[in-house]
Amino acid sequence: MATNGQTNGAADARPVFFFDIDNCLYSRKNNIHDEMQVLIDKFFVEHLSLSAADATMLHKKYYQQYGLALEGLTRHHRIDPLEFNREVDDALPLDEILSPNPVLRELLEDIDTTKVKPWLLTNAYVTHGKRVVKLLGVADLFEGITYCDYSQTPLVCKPSQDMYAKAEAEAGAPSTESCYFIDDSALNCKHAQARGWNTVHLVEPELPQPPAPVSNYMVRDLEELRTLFPSLFKTGSKTM
Repeated sequence: MATNGQTNGAADARPVFFFDIDNCLYSRKNNIHDEMQVLIDKFFVEHLSLSAADATMLHKKYYQQYGLALEGLTRHHRIDPLEFNREVDDALPLDEILSPNPVLRELLEDIDTTKVKPWLLTNAYVTHGKRVVKLLGVADLFEGITYCDYSQTPLVCKPSQDMYAKAEAEAGAPSTESCYFIDDSALNCKHAQARGWNTVHLVEPELPQPPAPVSNYMVRDLEELRTLFPSLFKTGSKTM
């Protein structure tokens, strides 16, 4: 799998389908997000000498302001992002939570890669992103990954337009309009849609729909991508 700055061979004219990873390739019902929130709050408490309540409040503020709590930590507290990664993302017990997902694999295998290039786009660091798709048993079905590079400052992450431009460059997208994207974050979808991407907001069935659409498309399940974009799949729509 190609990573930041490494396209997968010679340039080609295929559109790119960008997939978010966390709470997108696996369900939020796995509670990985909750596990991560606990570790992030613990990091705020220990490294900023905050009370638990203040840590939670500041964590939420930075997430809402920047789309990534780590962005606030690096901007305002000179926290080493790689130390954060070791104590939060890489500390998650993913081996106990995630396992190969044959339904997800079948969907991704059915993408017609003669017509579109599957690519990962995550705000996590590369170690976390690769660990997740390996545990899900789908790492070989993506041609590359664009991630938030914690070793570089300033951090570039979704929903910044710089992150979407970076993804286009690394994946070798022929144009902005030829980019497809699915993410569970309304904020990320809103900014990708504004860029001109064909954006799909994933809202799982137990969650309320946003009060107003944040992108042209919304789905409750990844399988609905077959119906939205049948030309990008070998067999098109399937009965769910």
